[in-house]
Amino acid sequence: MLKIDIVKTKKDWQDFIGLPWTIYKDNQYWIPPLKSEVKEILNTEKNPFWEHARREMFLVRDDKKTVGRIVAIIDDNHNQFHEDNIGFFGFYESINDFEVAKLLYDSAKKWLQDNKKDAMRGPLNPSQNDEIGFLLEGFDKPPVVMMTYTPPYYLDLSERYGFKKAKDLYALLKNAREPVPERIERMVEIIRKKSRVKVRTVDMKHFNRDLRHLKDIYNAAWEKNWGFVPMTDKEIDLTAKKIKQFIDPGLVVFAEVDDKPVGVVVTIPDINQVLKRLNGKLGLIEMVKFLYYRRKIDGTRALIGGIKKEFRQSGIISLLFYESIKHAQKHGYKWCEFGWNLEDNDLINQFDMAIGGKIYKKYRIYEMKI
Repeated sequence: MLKIDIVKTKKDWQDFIGLPWTIYKDNQYWIPPLKSEVKEILNTEKNPFWEHARREMFLVRDDKKTVGRIVAIIDDNHNQFHEDNIGFFGFYESINDFEVAKLLYDSAKKWLQDNKKDAMRGPLNPSQNDEIGFLLEGFDKPPVVMMTYTPPYYLDLSERYGFKKAKDLYALLKNAREPVPERIERMVEIIRKKSRVKVRTVDMKHFNRDLRHLKDIYNAAWEKNWGFVPMTDKEIDLTAKKIKQFIDPGLVVFAEVDDKPVGVVVTIPDINQVLKRLNGKLGLIEMVKFLYYRRKIDGTRALIGGIKKEFRQSGIISLLFYESIKHAQKHGYKWCEFGWNLEDNDLINQFDMAIGGKIYKKYRIYEMKI
């Protein structure tokens, strides 16, 4: 008999975090997350996201066996920024059983209804600045860093429950060894000669200064994107602290005009190539493995690309990506994933394809009125 439980006890937490190892035990493409990282993300005292959000965590058990999980989420910053009144769900995992899915979605929906929300959207884990979406296409490839991997039946269960597509997301793949298209090369040369723009990589000795520049550009550049919510200083600080441990400084490139930062591209090594060898743990043995295998990472993800509004037609973004690609080629990276991109962000999708990217994965975000 199926039973819904709110996550409260240490055992509940263990079952919640450990469930994916059951769901994906025979899947060669799934990358185990660090269990400590998942727990920290959901920890309302350690993750600054929860300073403006709240959540309820649910488990479904069949007798004593855990068969599903979900988190219901309310982000006050989202609703204030968008003048909206919606709630979210995230961290969804379940066996392929509609009754399990229904019980999970019913529980999340009721909690959101009790909190006077009008709609439920997801999955967001736990926000749009984190891992989001159910995988829609590309099930035969592993996820890159900070991207999701989910089985096809999650789509069927969600749509059977009544969810409708809210938005699809694209991920594009570029072979780093392919030459930059000639027209991009020509554009870059023109920009260098005719503009006042200068490019530089992140200064690790003045990391906090450059982090302030990144915050300013990121929140300004993404402001009008669907679903975007500006990250707080504490949220960006925490994200930067995590990424700093494995970034390649040559892949974090700033554009400056008159010595003022106006654009940035942040590309990060695909640390998932290391995580797949750690099985969710980070003890002494895993740390040795981490240090060894991080040297063998051969792929990257273009995580952030942003230009301040007044410079968006200047072509500076081409220059930034050009510098990133040249560094990647020089240092032996074989490929780069661009994404995620909104399906209707024609400008960025066309640009990514112009520099050699090809759509190879899609993700879906669902929504329903409640």
